[in-house]
Amino acid sequence: MTSTSPNIPTRSLPQEKRRIPAGIWALGLVSLLMDVSSEMIHALLPIYMVSVLGTSMLTVGIIEGIAEATASITKVFSGALSDWLGKRKLLALIGYGLAALTKPIFPLAPSIDWLISARFIDRIGKGIRGAPRDALVADIAPPELRGASFGLRQSLDTIGAFLGPLLAIGLMWMTADHFQFVFWIAVIPACLSVAVLLFLVKEPKRPANTKLAKIPLRRAELIRLGSGYWLVVVIASIFTLARFSEAFLILRAQSLGLELMFIPGILMLMSLAYSLSAYPVGALSDRMNRTSILIAGVILLILADVVLAYASGLLTLSLGVILWGLHMGFTQGLLARMIADTAPAELRGTAFGMFNLTTGVILLISSVLAGALWEAFGPQATFLAGAAFSALTIAGLLTARKRLYLTETATGGGR
Repeated sequence: MTSTSPNIPTRSLPQEKRRIPAGIWALGLVSLLMDVSSEMIHALLPIYMVSVLGTSMLTVGIIEGIAEATASITKVFSGALSDWLGKRKLLALIGYGLAALTKPIFPLAPSIDWLISARFIDRIGKGIRGAPRDALVADIAPPELRGASFGLRQSLDTIGAFLGPLLAIGLMWMTADHFQFVFWIAVIPACLSVAVLLFLVKEPKRPANTKLAKIPLRRAELIRLGSGYWLVVVIASIFTLARFSEAFLILRAQSLGLELMFIPGILMLMSLAYSLSAYPVGALSDRMNRTSILIAGVILLILADVVLAYASGLLTLSLGVILWGLHMGFTQGLLARMIADTAPAELRGTAFGMFNLTTGVILLISSVLAGALWEAFGPQATFLAGAAFSALTIAGLLTARKRLYLTETATGGGR
């Protein structure tokens, strides 16, 4: 069953790409550059903390979970603020700027306390920019190309997540594993990201009759988001229990004896699979039932978890990482599109903020649980638990399938 409208002609993916506004491409480039910077650091940070500073697996899970939860808590306020001010680009600039300013702390940090502080401040920057940026994508994109636009931005973002670890591998090889040098190079693309956002992204004017949201957040506005929106949030929250931090993919590679220099390649491989699938899946979501695509993405995560649980060498590890990247491509842009479809236009910032707050808190729980299971029972238990929560997500999607489809058709499939 699909939600394709007979009045909208079918177009090829290259044709749709040409019709996507320049502002979406610019926002994608902003994400690409910042991800190059962030992933150069994050691809090495878990190993640096465990191997060099002697941090435990549980501590890594706690740090990663709290960092992402901090970003998510910040998103709810920045999203609501962007609805109230009607200035999404300003808040995105503040968020990207703050992240760029924290990058020099990583090579200068004299202890793990400084690294943790830099990680949290960086995530605050991510939190400030995330919901306004996603709402800005929804504001700029034509309704009939909303899925393709979110998919394109996500695809460009993950190209950056591919290039970052690739640069980290090359620089670690060139410098004989000099972590601080790699961290310094990461400062450059972060600064370029802010420049692109400042000069190349133009925020569209709001229609004169747009009703601005009130601040602070009020119960009445959360109710206005609608039952369809909250259903998506509930399903995404169950799904997030299975999606612990990607830091555990890096640690899984280390547990199988992969050389330190090549470990960033794990995130590179994941990001390549993510990038290649995000745009086609986003464009496909403009034509067919979103719930079916989401179920396919969750099945990919189950397969990834099982393969990673029983991986015994580089080949099976790589297969599991590729499946993990594909599941991200099938789900992340799609969930963002479903949020944009179900929320009122004037409350999109609030909608993305609440979505990220909820899933961020769940990510904290799942990352801590993943670290605890790893320390108590080993990596196999961590990934099999992820598979179990993924299966629970599919059960929820099948139960709510009819309701989700009615929500899609009620919003015109997002058109």
